[in-house]
Amino acid sequence: MKKEKGHVIGRVMPGSIAEELEIEAGDRLLTIDNTEIEDIFDYQFLVQDTYIEVLIEKPNGEQWLLEVDKDFDEDLGIEFENGLMDEYRSCHNKCIFCFIDQMPKGMRETLYFKDDDSRLSFLQGNYVTLTNMSEHDIDRIIRYHLAPINISFQTMNPQLRCKMLNNRFAGEALKKVDRLYEAGIAMNGQIVLCKGVNDGEELENSISRLTKYLPHLESVSVVPVGLSRYREGLYPLEPFTREDAREVLRSIHGWQEKIYREHGTHFIHASDEWYILAQEELPEEERYDGYLQLENGVGMTRLLLSEFARGREQLRRERQIPDMSVREELSIATGRLAYPYIRRMAQEMTEDFPGLEIHVYAIRNDFFGEMITVSGLLTGQDILAQLQDKPLGRRLLLPQNVLRSGETVFLDDLTLEELKNTLQVEINIVKSSGYDFIDAVLGRD
Repeated sequence: MKKEKGHVIGRVMPGSIAEELEIEAGDRLLTIDNTEIEDIFDYQFLVQDTYIEVLIEKPNGEQWLLEVDKDFDEDLGIEFENGLMDEYRSCHNKCIFCFIDQMPKGMRETLYFKDDDSRLSFLQGNYVTLTNMSEHDIDRIIRYHLAPINISFQTMNPQLRCKMLNNRFAGEALKKVDRLYEAGIAMNGQIVLCKGVNDGEELENSISRLTKYLPHLESVSVVPVGLSRYREGLYPLEPFTREDAREVLRSIHGWQEKIYREHGTHFIHASDEWYILAQEELPEEERYDGYLQLENGVGMTRLLLSEFARGREQLRRERQIPDMSVREELSIATGRLAYPYIRRMAQEMTEDFPGLEIHVYAIRNDFFGEMITVSGLLTGQDILAQLQDKPLGRRLLLPQNVLRSGETVFLDDLTLEELKNTLQVEINIVKSSGYDFIDAVLGRD
């Protein structure tokens, strides 16, 4: 089927340049300055100038050439039906650690889509393997100076990388990092650590080789492989033990000290799971270099605790603590990973507010398996089954990441309304900030 030219406009912002020009939802953007637009990057680059000529096609086929005088970097005020303005690129690797391959059958189709699109790396922070990136893609990243680009390295051993990604071009793809580095493109990296595969000496070698990309490679995170109970027929991987986690942390901390002395940054970071598994204290805030990899679970717990402590202190300073005789019983459910910290925060809230009674529940992940401990992979059915006979009080607090982004649906398609009706309790969704935690406990909007 022949692809139609242009990109369908899904929405026009009120008061925008586009509205003034009578551009409407359903119109097609054909060109800017006589240049066809491949995707959102072309659009964002071409729309920057103070004078542009925009070619629009109306649903009846009529074409309008519009001359636009505007401020530099001022947007036209339009959103497209397809935010990327192009097809999403799927991953062609068969990584030995891929979590999507470890999911049960019968879930909604979108959960099985594996993306490996460099444009999503820039737009949404996704990590890409570089195996799906052409020289044309590299040229455009450099031309538009798109940054940061987030890269899943896994290892700097080319042969081992081919094995881990099950892609014979995966080792060669690492050379693309050199081009990005030479062009001064900011990057972040990730290593998914698999026991007996890319840990130990291989991890040491990878960190050593990655340091040559400083300062443009700003950070690298090391995260443990997630293992669900649906691994039949997949590469045999073992979970890390407490002693394994302590060895990983010893290695990372040693590199942090060396790199900080030489470059003034800690560069290599362990995700929170390692500290919890090793039963070691989380690093202080300064060690996270400004929290560059929160979405990878690096420093998320430390930031939560720090914000909570500051918010609690602010309440005291500003004498905002309400009537201490006010009583409320409420509950909090979270993943087993965060449970010890959430429980500690809840206890501190009851010290400040003796009228509060807070039940904190660690939800076991029966759906994916007990080795999955993060709240972002909890399902509605597990929350429901494990809370059904528990005291919940007037309200139940749930972390925002248990829901699909921007929706009120859990991973298993159970809705928030269904959970609320079955448990017969008001449910509040709490953002990841420590300040939001305080507000939610106190019942503030």
